Amino acid sequence: MDAEDIGAALEDVFDQALVFHAFTDYMRDYEVITYSVADPITEIPPVYERFLFKLCVEAEIATTVSPEVWRRSVDDRLVDFEAGKDLDGYHWGVKWHCLYPGGKVVPNSERARRWFEAIGVPFHEARIETNAHVINLVFADLEVTTVEPGHAPYVVARDDRSVPPTPLT
Repeated sequence: MDAEDIGAALEDVFDQALVFHAFTDYMRDYEVITYSVADPITEIPPVYERFLFKLCVEAEIATTVSPEVWRRSVDDRLVDFEAGKDLDGYHWGVKWHCLYPGGKVVPNSERARRWFEAIGVPFHEARIETNAHVINLVFADLEVTTVEPGHAPYVVARDDRSVPPTPLT
Protein backbone atom coordinates (compact mmCIF):
# COMPACT_ATOMS: atom_id res chain seq x y z
CA MET A 1 0.00 0.00 0.00
CA ASP A 2 1.15 3.53 -0.60
CA ALA A 3 0.90 6.28 2.03
CA GLU A 4 -2.46 7.48 0.71
CA ASP A 5 -4.00 3.97 0.91
CA ILE A 6 -2.57 3.46 4.40
CA GLY A 7 -4.06 6.77 5.52
CA ALA A 8 -7.45 5.80 4.07
CA ALA A 9 -7.37 2.40 5.82
CA LEU A 10 -6.61 4.06 9.15
CA GLU A 11 -9.34 6.65 8.57
CA ASP A 12 -11.85 3.82 8.00
CA VAL A 13 -11.55 2.81 11.68
CA PHE A 14 -11.60 6.34 13.13
CA ASP A 15 -13.57 6.40 16.40
CA GLN A 16 -13.99 2.62 16.41
CA ALA A 17 -12.42 0.18 18.90
CA LEU A 18 -8.86 -1.08 19.19
CA VAL A 19 -9.08 -4.50 20.87
CA PHE A 20 -5.52 -5.84 20.53
CA HIS A 21 -2.04 -4.83 19.44
CA ALA A 22 1.34 -6.58 19.59
CA PHE A 23 4.05 -8.08 17.46
CA THR A 24 3.01 -11.28 15.69
CA ASP A 25 4.24 -14.60 17.07
CA TYR A 26 7.13 -14.58 14.56
CA MET A 27 8.00 -11.07 15.82
CA ARG A 28 8.61 -9.31 12.50
CA ASP A 29 5.24 -7.73 11.80
CA TYR A 30 3.02 -5.72 14.12
CA GLU A 31 -0.66 -6.59 14.43
CA VAL A 32 -3.53 -4.29 15.38
CA ILE A 33 -7.03 -5.75 15.74
CA THR A 34 -9.99 -3.37 15.50
CA TYR A 35 -13.72 -3.79 16.00
CA SER A 36 -15.99 -1.56 13.94
CA VAL A 37 -19.72 -1.00 14.14
CA ALA A 38 -22.03 1.00 11.91
CA ASP A 39 -25.27 2.75 12.77
CA PRO A 40 -27.80 -0.08 13.38
CA ILE A 41 -30.15 1.46 10.81
CA THR A 42 -27.65 0.51 8.07
CA GLU A 43 -27.92 -3.18 9.02
CA ILE A 44 -24.17 -3.48 8.35
CA PRO A 45 -22.84 -6.14 10.73
CA PRO A 46 -19.93 -5.35 13.07
CA VAL A 47 -16.51 -6.48 11.86
CA TYR A 48 -13.13 -7.35 13.35
CA GLU A 49 -10.21 -6.33 11.16
CA ARG A 50 -6.53 -7.21 11.36
CA PHE A 51 -4.11 -4.44 10.39
CA LEU A 52 -0.79 -6.19 9.73
CA PHE A 53 2.07 -3.68 9.62
CA LYS A 54 4.66 -5.66 7.68
CA LEU A 55 8.41 -5.42 8.25
CA CYS A 56 7.85 -3.37 11.40
CA VAL A 57 11.29 -2.06 12.38
CA GLU A 58 10.10 0.28 15.13
CA ALA A 59 7.18 0.06 17.55
CA GLU A 60 6.83 2.64 20.26
CA ILE A 61 3.88 2.56 22.67
CA ALA A 62 3.16 5.10 25.40
CA THR A 63 0.20 5.90 27.59
CA THR A 64 -2.09 8.84 26.94
CA VAL A 65 -3.69 8.44 30.37
CA SER A 66 -2.65 11.29 32.64
CA PRO A 67 -0.63 10.58 35.82
CA GLU A 68 -3.60 11.81 37.87
CA VAL A 69 -5.89 9.18 36.30
CA TRP A 70 -3.17 6.50 36.48
CA ARG A 71 -2.89 7.15 40.21
CA ARG A 72 -6.58 6.16 40.54
CA SER A 73 -6.23 3.25 38.08
CA VAL A 74 -3.71 0.88 39.63
CA ASP A 75 -6.24 -1.24 41.54
CA ASP A 76 -6.24 -4.73 39.96
CA ARG A 77 -10.03 -4.83 40.18
CA LEU A 78 -10.06 -2.29 37.30
CA VAL A 79 -8.86 -4.99 34.87
CA ASP A 80 -12.10 -6.90 35.46
CA PHE A 81 -15.23 -5.14 34.21
CA GLU A 82 -17.57 -6.45 36.91
CA ALA A 83 -15.14 -6.09 39.82
CA GLY A 84 -14.15 -2.55 38.86
CA LYS A 85 -17.37 -1.07 37.55
CA ASP A 86 -18.05 0.96 40.69
CA LEU A 87 -14.46 2.14 41.23
CA ASP A 88 -13.06 5.53 40.25
CA GLY A 89 -10.23 5.26 37.73
CA TYR A 90 -9.53 4.08 34.20
CA HIS A 91 -11.54 0.91 33.57
CA TRP A 92 -9.06 -1.37 31.79
CA GLY A 93 -11.60 -4.21 32.06
CA VAL A 94 -13.66 -2.93 29.13
CA LYS A 95 -10.89 -4.56 27.05
CA TRP A 96 -10.84 -2.00 24.26
CA HIS A 97 -9.70 1.54 23.54
CA CYS A 98 -11.46 4.13 21.44
CA LEU A 99 -9.54 4.94 18.23
CA TYR A 100 -9.77 8.64 18.84
CA PRO A 101 -8.17 10.80 17.59
CA GLY A 102 -7.30 7.75 15.47
CA GLY A 103 -4.55 6.81 13.06
CA LYS A 104 -2.62 8.71 10.44
CA VAL A 105 0.47 8.44 8.31
CA VAL A 106 3.30 10.67 9.48
CA PRO A 107 4.24 12.79 6.44
CA ASN A 108 7.93 13.09 5.50
CA SER A 109 8.93 10.77 8.33
CA GLU A 110 12.63 10.97 9.18
CA ARG A 111 12.43 7.53 10.77
CA ALA A 112 10.97 5.99 7.60
CA ARG A 113 13.58 7.76 5.45
CA ARG A 114 16.46 6.39 7.57
CA TRP A 115 15.15 2.82 7.26
CA PHE A 116 14.69 3.21 3.50
CA GLU A 117 18.30 4.35 3.18
CA ALA A 118 19.56 1.49 5.37
CA ILE A 119 17.58 -1.35 3.77
CA GLY A 120 16.49 -0.10 0.34
CA VAL A 121 12.80 -0.81 0.96
CA PRO A 122 10.29 2.07 1.18
CA PHE A 123 9.02 2.56 4.74
CA HIS A 124 6.14 4.51 6.30
CA GLU A 125 5.46 5.77 9.78
CA ALA A 126 1.99 5.62 11.31
CA ARG A 127 0.75 7.14 14.54
CA ILE A 128 -2.30 5.51 16.13
CA GLU A 129 -3.87 7.36 19.05
CA THR A 130 -6.51 6.00 21.40
CA ASN A 131 -7.99 7.20 24.66
CA ALA A 132 -5.30 5.21 26.52
CA HIS A 133 -2.28 4.67 24.25
CA VAL A 134 -0.36 6.19 21.39
CA ILE A 135 1.36 3.71 19.06
CA ASN A 136 4.06 4.80 16.61
CA LEU A 137 5.06 2.22 14.00
CA VAL A 138 7.66 2.27 11.23
CA PHE A 139 6.90 -0.41 8.64
CA ALA A 140 7.14 -1.25 4.95
CA ASP A 141 3.58 -2.27 4.06
CA LEU A 142 0.09 -2.66 5.49
CA GLU A 143 -2.29 -5.55 4.91
CA VAL A 144 -5.88 -5.30 6.16
CA THR A 145 -8.02 -8.43 6.47
CA THR A 146 -11.20 -9.42 8.25
CA VAL A 147 -10.84 -11.84 11.15
CA GLU A 148 -13.57 -13.96 12.66
CA PRO A 149 -14.49 -14.04 16.36
CA GLY A 150 -12.20 -16.55 18.04
CA HIS A 151 -9.11 -15.30 16.20
CA ALA A 152 -6.16 -15.91 18.53
CA PRO A 153 -3.16 -13.72 17.74
CA TYR A 154 -0.96 -15.81 20.02
CA VAL A 155 -1.31 -19.32 21.37
CA VAL A 156 1.23 -20.95 23.63
CA ALA A 157 2.80 -23.57 21.36
CA ARG A 158 3.18 -27.25 22.12
CA ASP A 159 5.96 -27.98 19.62
CA ASP A 160 9.67 -27.61 20.32
CA ARG A 161 10.28 -25.23 17.39
CA SER A 162 8.87 -22.23 19.24
CA VAL A 163 10.48 -22.91 22.59
CA PRO A 164 13.73 -21.06 23.21
CA PRO A 165 16.73 -23.33 23.71
CA THR A 166 17.84 -24.04 27.25
CA PRO A 167 20.81 -21.82 28.08
CA LEU A 168 24.13 -23.58 28.60
CA THR A 169 25.50 -23.22 32.10
